[in-house]
Amino acid sequence: MTYESGKEKPSLVQLIARFRTSSDFLQYEAETNEVKYWISYIRTLVDMQTLQQSIMPIVKSDRWKTLEELKKEIPIENIILTIDTDVIKEKLLDGYILVSLTEYGLPSALIKATLNKARDVSLPEVEFSVVGPKEAFVESLESNINLIRKRINNENLRIFEMNVGDLSKTKLAVLYVEGVCDEENVHTVIQRIKDIQFDQISDSSFISQMISDNHNSPFPQILDTERPDRVSSILAEGKVGIIVDGSPHVLVGPTTLVEFFSAFDDYFYNWINASFFRLVRLFAVSFSILVTPIYVATLTYHYELIPSDLLNTLISSRREVPLPPILEALFLELTIELLREAGARLPTKVGQTIGIVGGIVIGTASVEAGLTSNVLLIIVALSALASFTTPIYAMGNTIRMLRFPFLLFAEWLGLLGIVLCFCFLLTHLLRLTSLGRPFLEPIYPPRTVDMKDAIIRLPFSLLSKRPEHLRTNKPKRFSAVKAKMNKDIDE
Repeated sequence: MTYESGKEKPSLVQLIARFRTSSDFLQYEAETNEVKYWISYIRTLVDMQTLQQSIMPIVKSDRWKTLEELKKEIPIENIILTIDTDVIKEKLLDGYILVSLTEYGLPSALIKATLNKARDVSLPEVEFSVVGPKEAFVESLESNINLIRKRINNENLRIFEMNVGDLSKTKLAVLYVEGVCDEENVHTVIQRIKDIQFDQISDSSFISQMISDNHNSPFPQILDTERPDRVSSILAEGKVGIIVDGSPHVLVGPTTLVEFFSAFDDYFYNWINASFFRLVRLFAVSFSILVTPIYVATLTYHYELIPSDLLNTLISSRREVPLPPILEALFLELTIELLREAGARLPTKVGQTIGIVGGIVIGTASVEAGLTSNVLLIIVALSALASFTTPIYAMGNTIRMLRFPFLLFAEWLGLLGIVLCFCFLLTHLLRLTSLGRPFLEPIYPPRTVDMKDAIIRLPFSLLSKRPEHLRTNKPKRFSAVKAKMNKDIDE
């Protein structure tokens, strides 16, 4: 008899005894005319339809006497004959049926009857787009891999599955395109995942935080997305993807800062429109971070910079306000953050009502009560609106937080404080890396090739090369010269 390799254990007594302490573990004895056997499984992990229709009719029949014969009779592929109790424990927890010829005997047969419950593929909620595919990842690892396989129909797509978490044993898969992706990036990701020492992994965000280069940075260094089309495109560029079972978001790295401000919709529009939208997002992010600190710095230190006509408006709006500009700004900024958090934590319909009604009521009441000026109210509202243009939610949270250090520096040193805070921020970004690659690329180190799809997006005909910082094994996507010749011939 040939069994799966493993060290033989003396018995299953201790293993079965541990499982029996759980009420959903079932074990019972049965026999046919010639064979006496024991069936063991965890009821909540097993598909009862598969058990009753495909497995039990064969097990109860007289068509087998040995486990090898049982394996041949049952019309299920994943049947394991093993003498390793570690394998038995792992497979029972995966939804397998254990069949043995003695109550605590070895060898045993493990028959797959896993219950897979997952929601259907639905519309993207965070990265919704008007044009393009309308599919989003779900919590099932197999379903998510299928969504990517459909888009990269190539034998070079490699999938490496692992388990992480000493307690949860969460499944995850590392994906890359062999022959394109730099093997060093793959080894870096796999090694960092293997080095994780944590008992419970519930979501891909756990992995993102644990494998990031700088754990003390507010900036996300691994891109997470819920769009299969975006992941497929990024894998084709030569990056590495990480899918975690139970998470509807997929991680991709190494990444750069500019990617967090690029929506995948940009590739569905003409390059002129797409470039315009990217510039609008970058302006909106800068506006969101700087406009309130500039207001505080100007009113505190730099009245001479304000035109006289505008100065009269500001003075009249602040005439009844007893608070200095910094406290006025902090009051409104914290109020906006409270409304955001309340809207996010409450049920959807109630949250929308709280956001709209709360913003109008509190804003109007604070102006009438003389706690803030109507000019600052408009500025803070526009700042909050601009922060929502960030396509990636994790980066949007970072942008929200960055306003507060800039506000404090503006109160301390005015415009010089804003410049000083920006210098600290720029220094941090220059030192930041994503899986060992520069996070600020292609701005620094400057790379002309990568600038073609960074701040603006040039036509596809000019995007013939993959990003240089990835050091891919196949730098060229296609031959630009040959493509131009073919176009000329067709014309």
